[in-house]
Amino acid sequence: MKPILILLIALFSFSSLWAQPSRNPAKIEVGASRLGAYVPLLKHKKVALVINQTSMVHDVALLDTLLSLDIQIAKIFTPEHGFRGSADAGAHIDNAVDTKTGIPIISLYGAHKQPTAKDFENIDIVLFDLQDVGVRFYTYISTLEYVMQACVLNNKEFIVLDRPNPNGFYIDGPVLDTSFKSFVGMQPIPIVYGMTIAEYALMLKGTVAALRNCKVKVISCLNYTHAMRYTLPVAPSPNLKNNTAIYLYPSLCLFEGTIVSVGRGTAYPFQQFGHPSFKAMYRYSFVPQKMQGATKPLYESDTCYGALLATTEDAALTLIKNKLNLTWLMETYKASSDKEHFFNPFFQKLVGNQLLEKQLIAHVSEDSIRASWSSAIQAFKKIRKKYLLYTDFE
Repeated sequence: MKPILILLIALFSFSSLWAQPSRNPAKIEVGASRLGAYVPLLKHKKVALVINQTSMVHDVALLDTLLSLDIQIAKIFTPEHGFRGSADAGAHIDNAVDTKTGIPIISLYGAHKQPTAKDFENIDIVLFDLQDVGVRFYTYISTLEYVMQACVLNNKEFIVLDRPNPNGFYIDGPVLDTSFKSFVGMQPIPIVYGMTIAEYALMLKGTVAALRNCKVKVISCLNYTHAMRYTLPVAPSPNLKNNTAIYLYPSLCLFEGTIVSVGRGTAYPFQQFGHPSFKAMYRYSFVPQKMQGATKPLYESDTCYGALLATTEDAALTLIKNKLNLTWLMETYKASSDKEHFFNPFFQKLVGNQLLEKQLIAHVSEDSIRASWSSAIQAFKKIRKKYLLYTDFE
């Protein structure tokens, strides 16, 4: 057999082990752009919006679009990172007033995370439009759940404008142990759960007793399936600047529960990792600096040694191979000279259990770690399947 033919066969065999999401030949239409499907439902009602910088109708803000159609917007609710999406992760966000329109902006990442009865005064219906990234510890789905709870308690209608999930083409990671429930993980789902935010809302309604009576209406996407790649037109938060970072985020965010930097305060957050003590192991380095969205970056002005993993979407997809990558976490723990302090309490909240930290400390093999997730993932997939709106990736 000719060498070139052998090479082609080998390449084909390797590529068939995992499938990258397909590029979309038809233009995806997000829920927000389907004005005819939901604007009539808002006429003659006082509307509250749950929005941020990602809430766009083509190139125009959803808020401006609805005001131009004479929809009465009574209030704006905003999640982590604020109305403009520029605040640091975890930063307290105060209430405000939109200077352009005079509409009150109520923070759901400040004094409280769930709207109060007072917040819901003088509104009839809540319209939710946030671009999610399909990762359990990305807090927009926690905001979704709290808003749904408030709608039930205050007897308000709830409309979700759906958007594609850029990580919607696979499922992986440990399923949350509910004893580790927090705002970075509220439901027993894997780290990467393969649902759009509207599908997730339907699952919450169907599986959480307190949300059974939520009056949910979904405006779905058109021309979307879970097997598709979707490049976000607007960054969902200041340190997920592009799809490359979004693809690596499920794996790299686990470093936020360790001593390792994920590059906040640089041009490549969630595309690299490093630590000042890793000089002997890595030649690549970066220096975090204060900037918008990272006003107090870990190891500010210190040289961190580590790895720049990817600068393109295709490179990131090749690295993850449709699963959570544990290699970087395992190798940095092994290389660390301060194993006693490598993990902090946030790690267990991100992971959703105590087990993974113990497995990493004991140098359990990656195959064995993955095997410990398997049965819970399979059980979740059966539940998930009931609430899918779009053709699945499998």
